[in-house]
Amino acid sequence: MQSPLFNHAEQQSQDRYTVQNPQLLRVSLTGHDDVLARKGAMVAHQGLIDFDAEYESAHHRGARRSTGEGLDLMRCSGQGTVYFANLAQYIHVVDVDHEGITVDSDYVLALDSTLHTEVIAVDSQYGISGSGKYQLNVTGRGRIALMTSGRPLMMTVTPEKYVNVDSDAIVAWSTALRVQMQAQTHSFNVLRRRGSTGEGWELNFLGQGFALVQPSEVMPPQEARIGEGLRGRYGNDGQNQGNAWS
Repeated sequence: MQSPLFNHAEQQSQDRYTVQNPQLLRVSLTGHDDVLARKGAMVAHQGLIDFDAEYESAHHRGARRSTGEGLDLMRCSGQGTVYFANLAQYIHVVDVDHEGITVDSDYVLALDSTLHTEVIAVDSQYGISGSGKYQLNVTGRGRIALMTSGRPLMMTVTPEKYVNVDSDAIVAWSTALRVQMQAQTHSFNVLRRRGSTGEGWELNFLGQGFALVQPSEVMPPQEARIGEGLRGRYGNDGQNQGNAWS
């Protein structure tokens, strides 16, 4: 049997994390190094692999309920290989070291079980209730696989060059950066989009590090359905029409 499909064979590698193709992640397990992954993200596996719901402490459960930020994970253990993907998102593997990385939990696909996560708040410059943003600090030593809608832009931040990013497009940034949520508008108009431009809140980054931006202001709808009309294009309620994925 012959077909161009056979050009997409497994990538053989000794690395723990291998990007099988831009939208599929291959993780090797040796029996001593569990990986935590987004629930339901496994698309295939080989070998003797166990999948269990990851225990979430009362502190983390409370933080997720009150902020909406947090990780709903499964623990993958054993010996073999596991393939992860989520809605054909582009996948990027990041080595986390002493600097740490701050991420939006919606864009986390998998991470080493040795990493530590904690919900943090990013305050707005106006101090208005509900106008801030919650993110996830990831610290320790290990790897984390992030997802983006399309190919991302990595922006370098230096003391001489600060960066502003739409709060709906930011995926991750260096934890060491100073960050503040702001809107380029008058304070009495802060809860409205800027005039008729459709632009609203931004994150302002200062210091030394990076900011990872995706070419879309929303994730693909988690409840998207195949079909015609708004449900098929944007999800169950047809409300995600700002979505840039296809």
